[in-house]
Amino acid sequence: MKVYVHSKGILLAGKAWEVREKLKQYSKNYVFVKDWVESQKISK
Repeated sequence: MKVYVHSKGILLAGKAWEVREKLKQYSKNYVFVKDWVESQKISK
């Protein structure tokens, strides 16, 4: 499972069940993809 976050969005690479689980995990922290991407910019 790989997660790539860049300025225009995200890319999830892995098996379908891994991607679904990762999306469930991140949906608890972020409502929108925009929020997820912006939080990554701040932390780097």
